[in-house]
Parts: sequence; structure tokens; C-alpha cells
Amino acid sequence: MSSFTVSAPPSTVTAELARSRLGVWPLVFTVMAAAAPLTVVAGGATAGFAVTGITGIPLGYVVVAVLLAVFAVGYVAMSRRVVNAGAFYTYVTHGLGRPAGVGAAFVAVAGYNLMQTGLYGGFGVVAQTFMAAELGISAPWWAWAMAAWAVIAVLGGRRIDLNSRVLATVLIAEIVVAVILAGVQVAHPAEGTVSFTTLSPANLFTAGLGAALATAIAGYVGFEGTAVFSEESKDPQKTVARATYLALAVIGLLYAFCAWAMSVATGPANIVAAATTHGSELIFTLTGPYLPAVVITVGRLLFVTSLFAALLAFHNTAARYFFALGREGVLPSVLGRTSPRTRAPIWGSALQTVIAAGVISTYVLAAWDPFTHMFFWLTVLGGLGVLILMTATSVSVLAYFTPARRRVGVGAGRGILAPALAALGLGGVLAVTLAQFATLLGVDPTSGLRWQLPAVYGVAAVAGIVWALILKARQPQVYAAIGRGAHSTTSRPAPLTTAGR
Repeated sequence: MSSFTVSAPPSTVTAELARSRLGVWPLVFTVMAAAAPLTVVAGGATAGFAVTGITGIPLGYVVVAVLLAVFAVGYVAMSRRVVNAGAFYTYVTHGLGRPAGVGAAFVAVAGYNLMQTGLYGGFGVVAQTFMAAELGISAPWWAWAMAAWAVIAVLGGRRIDLNSRVLATVLIAEIVVAVILAGVQVAHPAEGTVSFTTLSPANLFTAGLGAALATAIAGYVGFEGTAVFSEESKDPQKTVARATYLALAVIGLLYAFCAWAMSVATGPANIVAAATTHGSELIFTLTGPYLPAVVITVGRLLFVTSLFAALLAFHNTAARYFFALGREGVLPSVLGRTSPRTRAPIWGSALQTVIAAGVISTYVLAAWDPFTHMFFWLTVLGGLGVLILMTATSVSVLAYFTPARRRVGVGAGRGILAPALAALGLGGVLAVTLAQFATLLGVDPTSGLRWQLPAVYGVAAVAGIVWALILKARQPQVYAAIGRGAHSTTSRPAPLTTAGR
């Protein structure tokens, strides 16, 4: 079997992403857009109440934010040592070795592409509903999805700072509207009383805790993308850390506040029934009587643009994973080329665009439900992939910093304690997520989908490990470059640490 490398190695110019394009706030906007705050508030939080039947969802967002903050300590420490667009893939490589790293890379490629392509279903349906109701324009969901696909195909090849400005504009508007709607809800509490009942631990730590935390953690997927853009950041040693913590703090407070506000407006005892009845319209239904119609219309429009922003953000993330793997020869080397003009990963972006078109076409031809089976199932599955990667990365960071010589300037707290706690916490959430995956999908507990869909990641991980071993035997130079990032094309590969072999 021959190597995946299909062309001459790229030059140091075409193998580099744009340098120093993203400051702290542009990077925050880029990754927060992937988290899609208004989509999570309107759709994720209400789904959490409805699916789990638990009223403690607002506290769930707080608990998950704390857990991810612990994860971020080791993640950020690793990002300062290893600057690479491969992020999870690279960290696992340096901590657990190249075969495990390539296995993680294949899981990342699968997870982020599932997340990105699944969002097209949600965007298509929400845009179809909005355009028909507000403008009287009738078109099938896939027409709106393909319109977004075409715009993203163009933006994906543009400069990353242009993308960040587009995302920032949409994101700021989203947050402003979400806060206004939540404020109105708190100002009009059920029965005239502002209740904090849904913030009580007793309403979260119940039999359905696992499903509640899994629902909450899905809302944060995207914040970890700060390290993916490290090569394009200004002073990545500081920018990535600051952006990671800022993004986590902002979206954590926003999610918890908005979810709690809905429970105040309905009354804690009624929030589950209201979320089940109204779904993603609940946030607008509760505020409609108190605000001008134009505000509600703008809110619904921003719900649509929130999904678009998430599509663009995850497109950029998936494209950079393809780029990182192509640059190192793990995937075809053409994927490791950037545009000489924009320094965007042009071929990685093109491949992600082709994959998205294929998924949309498949759902159209098969007449599958674009909202439940595309948007909901694929994004839930994509979120599971990121949870797997965060757990593996925590273990990898712990393994990397275990030798005392590597903890110089890091310390045992950041290099040992934090990743160990994160591995335990995330591992626990992962275990209960897998155990209650049928509930998250909304299928019968005996359905084969409860294990068939998660098995995608097992297949991806095994395929990655096997491919790494094949490269080790047949293409040792390519194998030696795994995890080295930009250095893989500029000099002879130097050996990784013992843990990274």
C-alpha cells in the first residue's frame, strides 16, 4: 500500500496558515460562533428540559462550565508548549504517541464534519420556516441549506480575520437579543414571583443527571477551537489561553441565565411541559406579549443567522484539521496547502465543502427528516466525538506532564492535578452519555442506533491507529513528522519525546 501523500511536499509558503491575524476578541468571537449561543438558548436548553424532564438544566450549564474550566487548565498549558492547528490530534500525539494521535485525528475529522454537516439540516428547516412566515417565500429546506453552503464555500477560502468579522457581527447581535429576551422573562415571572428553584442541586442531581449533563455539554462544543486557530493568532502563548477562558465564561453565564429566565417566566413546575409544547419557539412565545413584533422577528432572524455562524465556524475548524493532517502527510499532501493570497487552507476547505454537499444530497434523495435525523442526530453525534476527544486529551496532557522535567513553568497543579480531575469528570460524563444515548437520540432503548452511531468513532479510531502503523512501516519519514505541525515541512523531523513515539 502506498502513502496517502500524492504530490510533492508543499513549500514553506503554501504550507503555512496566516500568521498574527487573530487577536483575543476575534478568536473569542470565532469559537463562540461555533457554540451558536442563540441556537443553544432557544433550542438546546428547551430540548434539555423536554428530553430529560429535569428542571435543573440551568445549574447543569454551570456545572459543565466548571468542569470545562478545569479541562481548559491543562488544555491551555499544552497549547503553550505545542502550537499546531491539529490541536486535539497533536496533543494526543505528544502525550500518548503517534498511533493514538492519528486515531484521535480520525475521530476529530469525523466529529467536526458530522457537527458541521448536521447543522445544514437545522439551518434549512429554520430558514424555510422564517422565510415563509415573514416574507411569504416558499422553498424547500435544502434550497436554503445549499444557499448557505455556497456562501460558506466562498468564505472558507477567505482570510480568517474576514471570517471573524462576519462571525463577530452575528454573535454580538445574538447575545444582545438573548439577554433582552431573558431580561423580559425575568421581569414577568409566573405568578409574580422570581424563583431560583431550577438552580437548586436537588433538581439536577437526580436519576437523569447523565442525560442532563450530556445535553448541557453539547452547548459548549466549539469553545475548544481556540487551539485550532493558534497558528493564526497574535502571540498564541497568551491569546489562546485568554480566548479560551473568556469564551467559556461568557457562554456559560449566558446559557445559565437564559435557561433560568425561561423557568422563571413559566414557573419551575411548568418549564418541562412548556418546553415540550413549544420547543425552540418557547423563548419567543414567553416574550411576545411584552415586546414589539419587530423585536421578535429580529430574534427569529438571528436564530437563523446563529446557525449560519456555527456552520461557518465548524467549516473553518474541519478545514484546519484536514490541513494539519495533509501538511504532515497523514492525508493527501494537497490538503496541506494554503492559498498564497489569503493563507486559508484552501484544499481542506474544498474537501469539507464537497463532504457537506454529499451529505445534503443524500438526505434529499433519501427523503430523510432534515431536522431530527440530520440536524439533531448528527450534531448530537458530533458532540459525542468532541467529548471523546476532550477526555482523551486530558489523559494525554496528564501523560505529557507526568515527567517532572516537562513541568518547568507549569507546575503540578496545571500539569497533573487539573488534567487528572478533567479526565475523571469528562470520563464520567462520557460513560453516562453512552449509557443514555438512546434517550439523547429520542429512540427506543432497544434500538440498535444507540450503539451503531457511537461505533462510528470506534471504527475511526481503529482506522487511524492502523494507518499510523502502516506509515511507520512503509513511510518512516512521514511517520516521524506526525505531530510536528509547520516544522514537518521546513526541516528534517526530529524525534518526539518518548511518550510521543
